[in-house]
Amino acid sequence: MATQRDYHTVKAIFTRFHALEPEPKGELHHTNAFTLLVAVALSAQATDVGVNKATKRLFEIADTPEKMLALGEEALVEHIRTIGLYRNKAKNVMRLSRILVDDYGGEVPSSRAALQSLPGVGRKTANVVLNMWWRVPAQAVDTHIFRVGNRTGICPGRDVDAVERAIEDNIPAEFQQHAHHWLILHGRYICVARKPKCGICPIEDLCPYEDKTL
Repeated sequence: MATQRDYHTVKAIFTRFHALEPEPKGELHHTNAFTLLVAVALSAQATDVGVNKATKRLFEIADTPEKMLALGEEALVEHIRTIGLYRNKAKNVMRLSRILVDDYGGEVPSSRAALQSLPGVGRKTANVVLNMWWRVPAQAVDTHIFRVGNRTGICPGRDVDAVERAIEDNIPAEFQQHAHHWLILHGRYICVARKPKCGICPIEDLCPYEDKTL
C-alpha cells in the first residue's frame, strides 16, 4: 500500500483526469432512478457488459417498480439468467420493488439510509445511485478503486471504508463528484490488476508504483 500522496500531487492527478474526460459516465445502461438501482444491484459479481445485455429487453418492459411487480419473479429470472447469483438477485429486486411501491410511492429515495434499507442494496450500490442520479458526491468503492487507490497512493486504505474516507478527505472538492468514475475507468482500462498499462498511463510520472510495466 502506497503512502498517501500530498494535496498538490492529488490535485495534479485529477486535473489530468478531468482534462482527458471532463464528464465521465458510468457504463451501466439505465433510463431512470429505478432502472439504475436495479442495474447496480444486479452488477454485484458481474460485469457491466453482462448486466447491460441482460437488462436491455427487461428495462423496455419493466422500468418502474410497479411494472417489475407485474412482470413477476419467474419472468425476471428468465431475463437475468446469464448474471451470477440471478435467483437471489431476482428475489431482492422483487422485494425492493414492493417496498418502493408500498413505502415510497414508487419512487427511489434519495437518502443513503433509505437506499441501504432495501433488499440487496449495500453502501456501494447506494453511493452509485446517489452519485449518478441524485448528483451527490458519494464515493462507491469497488475492486478497481481499491486497487488504484492503494497502488497510486491517491486514496490508500486497508478496506473499502478506509478508501472511501480517503477519497472524501484527500481529493479536492472540485473533483469529488466524478472522482469514483475517473478511478473506476482508470482501473478498468489502464491500471489493471495483473499487468498495468503504465506505458500509456496519463499519471505515470506521478505514480509511486514500483513494478511499472514501461
